[in-house]
Amino acid sequence: MRELHLGDRNVPAIGLGTWHMGDHAAIRGKEIKAIQAGIDAGATVIDTAEMYGNGRSESLVGEAIRDLDRQKLFIIDKVLPSNASADRMPHSLDTSLKLLGTDYIDLCLYHWRGAVPLSETVETLQQLQKTGKIKYWGVSNFDLPDMEELLDLPGGNQVAANEDLYNLSSRGVEYSLLPWQRDQKIPFIAYTPVGAGDERGNMISNPAVKQVAAAHNATPWQILLAFAIRDGNTLAIPQSGDPKHAVDNVNAANIQLTDDDLTALNKAFPKPTSKQPLDIR
Repeated sequence: MRELHLGDRNVPAIGLGTWHMGDHAAIRGKEIKAIQAGIDAGATVIDTAEMYGNGRSESLVGEAIRDLDRQKLFIIDKVLPSNASADRMPHSLDTSLKLLGTDYIDLCLYHWRGAVPLSETVETLQQLQKTGKIKYWGVSNFDLPDMEELLDLPGGNQVAANEDLYNLSSRGVEYSLLPWQRDQKIPFIAYTPVGAGDERGNMISNPAVKQVAAAHNATPWQILLAFAIRDGNTLAIPQSGDPKHAVDNVNAANIQLTDDDLTALNKAFPKPTSKQPLDIR
């Protein structure tokens, strides 16, 4: 199973996303089973955020992991820009910890840039790291200029990861951001790695994707995930509320795409030849 180094650990390159999960009581039980099935299949990373359902996703994750060995898991959570100040972030973090039923978060991400000065947010994250409530900190929805600005700040070079939207049909970050992060040895986290809506439909129905999937006895979704993590520096966090689908997602980390596979996929979905605006959803 493909892995990458995140924080102080090697983790499987496919984790469990939870965006849009925890919102509906009727399927809560199935969603909990999906998270647990993914963990049983080998996933250790669970990605959530205080924004997701105003804490409902965090609560769902907390219930799903209640009886599991916390030390074997790697939990990523995100703080909203409105809570990214020195005054508000400690209280926001305590709320998240309570909902998750844990006393620490492995990786706390600044969800996206807002009105709070970046220097204040970074300093506050570092202070919270010293308390042990977060082990590592990072950012999300940052483009290359944001990352360069971050690394110029005191302690900014301690950033543990950057999480952005990335998939086969949304490849803008490949032009400059992904190569830069590899050079800087900063892991990249891909959200929406199999797309959403029409974008997803266009990818999974594409003949090249189907052809590669057939060659690997895999599903189109698994090929999209294998593509996202192919560089060894990327963690993909697909979301699924279905236990079987969650297991299939995790098992996609075992797929090694060939040069011929990548040639076919690149022809169907060409990589960028110029700088593109950061895709944010």
